[in-house]
Amino acid sequence: MSASETTLPTVPEVLHPPHPDAARDARVQGFLRWLREERGHDFASWDELRHWSVDRLEDFWRSVWDYFGVRAHTPPTAVLAEHDRGMPGARWFPGATLNYAEHAFGQPEDADELAVIAVSQTRDRVELTFAELADQVRRVRAGLRRLGVTRGDRVAAYLPNVPETLVAFLATASLGATWAACAPEFGARSVIDRFEQVEPKVLLTVAGYTYGEKPIDKRADVAELRAALPTVAHVVHVPYGPLQVPDTVSWEALAADADEPLSFEPVPFDHPLYVLFSSGTTGKPKAIVHGHGGILLEHLKNHAFHWDLGPGDRLLWFTTTAWMMWNNLISALLLRSGVVMIDGNPLHPDLRFQWQLAAETGATLVGASPGYLMSCRKEGVRPAEEFDLSRLRQLGVAGSPFAAEGFRWVHEQFGDRVLLNVGSGGTDVCTGLVQASPLQPVYVGEMSGASLGVDAKAFDEQGRVVVGELGELVITSPMPSMPVGFWGDEDGSRIRAAYFEDFPGVFRFGDWCRFTEQGSCTITGRSDATLNRGGVRLGTGEFYRVLQDLPSVNDALVVHLEDAQGGMGELILFVVPADGTAVDEELTARLNREIRTALSPRHVPDRIVPVTAVPYSRTGKKLEVPIKKILRGAAADEVASPGALMDPGALDSYAAYARARREDR
Repeated sequence: MSASETTLPTVPEVLHPPHPDAARDARVQGFLRWLREERGHDFASWDELRHWSVDRLEDFWRSVWDYFGVRAHTPPTAVLAEHDRGMPGARWFPGATLNYAEHAFGQPEDADELAVIAVSQTRDRVELTFAELADQVRRVRAGLRRLGVTRGDRVAAYLPNVPETLVAFLATASLGATWAACAPEFGARSVIDRFEQVEPKVLLTVAGYTYGEKPIDKRADVAELRAALPTVAHVVHVPYGPLQVPDTVSWEALAADADEPLSFEPVPFDHPLYVLFSSGTTGKPKAIVHGHGGILLEHLKNHAFHWDLGPGDRLLWFTTTAWMMWNNLISALLLRSGVVMIDGNPLHPDLRFQWQLAAETGATLVGASPGYLMSCRKEGVRPAEEFDLSRLRQLGVAGSPFAAEGFRWVHEQFGDRVLLNVGSGGTDVCTGLVQASPLQPVYVGEMSGASLGVDAKAFDEQGRVVVGELGELVITSPMPSMPVGFWGDEDGSRIRAAYFEDFPGVFRFGDWCRFTEQGSCTITGRSDATLNRGGVRLGTGEFYRVLQDLPSVNDALVVHLEDAQGGMGELILFVVPADGTAVDEELTARLNREIRTALSPRHVPDRIVPVTAVPYSRTGKKLEVPIKKILRGAAADEVASPGALMDPGALDSYAAYARARREDR
């Protein structure tokens, strides 16, 4: 059986074509007009624009720079440095100096427009106009300068998704200092593993927060951080709830009025803007450095042309400060759009909370996880009927594979009027690599195609492009938002090993994907978690699509233990049964039958094992690789830091099963 026999058809089913009104009014149409009038490029379709964006990288990215009016303190001498065009190490816009933060405060006419709406279970709602945001950044910038923060220093934040976090980030960036953040739900050890790598000078923190109705005290964790981070010269306490962190600089003192204008340190294009950390579930978190210019250009392009954001729009996307979606959320400000910041339990008091908030805030783009939407479907939520979502134009979906049934449910709720933009990207590039746009059709169960400026393909094991078959997701041309490097990786050996070892000169992203002849794409899981049965690699996402609608199964996780001799190995399916359901012979036979019918005989597991929970990272990804390591004999605390997990106890039943297996043998 070939790999293609286990895949979906190569001609995807069209859920709906581009909506005529959305296509006509899309922000990207202004770019197309500008290209025609100012550059002499007349593209008749999205496909023509996208092919040009990767075939003529330098022309495309220079056009993005010029179209959005990037404010350079010194101009670039080229788009790509003549001797540094390959990967890794491509140098974009050499000679240019700029500052990301300078682009986040709108135009003078936006001064009284809402930039931030922040909702929380810890305190009352906070709203800031663009003018108020700029004034707070001005004050905190001066406060950080008083604490000795200068260009090149690091500022670390143990903060939730609140306006003070945004203000502190923009103030840090304006100084040319580098930002690093962890959400306060992370345990101390997980935070130390991240922050100790960047050696921060200042640490901003809360003492606690409320999650739903549960108060969370973080003072012990903060004390542990202070003891473990000797480079921290000052700790700033951000008031959030009734608790206090002793012996700190108060936020009020940091943000005290100062007779100092808001200014912006000019820095090179690739100067470190922030450090994002990988999940830490398969080893020590990678400290991924992103630069001012790369993030600025990528987010201007992505948010305007794919997410269709512009002046007067509003973005609502639940995220914590530890996920790259936080960085994408706040970049809506670059397009003069407002942001809705949510802190706390996004499902409190119920599934309808986020839809209600979208209605109240007039969100034009709402982001959601596949799990959240499938839960709404299962519980009978009808968002378009129950709430006034008349301003909503786009529903973004990311974080894990989204089933075909979810696509159809969204279309039933919103029709063609709201674009379902299912995408996939990651911390490594801090953006989407494959997704939709207002000018593309939506395909059932598929992402519409590679993003503008992203030369994405699927490779087989020999490095050949494959279409209609599963392969490694790779990027064959450089992007401005590719990592500047890993913090502390002076010789570049770690970044080469992470992305360029398998296919020299090509960025291996680590996802297992399939492109169709139409250019649409599906992601079936991480490539290091794929299931190699007798030489045929199977994506884990294919299992989950079959099981997610079965009422007897609440959740599932599948791993494959390869046979060193090249045999079929052992395929184990872990299931969290529904309440009152036993994983007995009857259920086992039914699951095997469903898998065999929907997928293939090769997908039928050798064992089906009941567990109490499926482990997820704090960004909502299933953790197949750590479970595989546990089954191979590793200790649970060696494969994943408890602070990196949504539920630290989720590994317990797998560790118990692994012990029982060893004892039986």
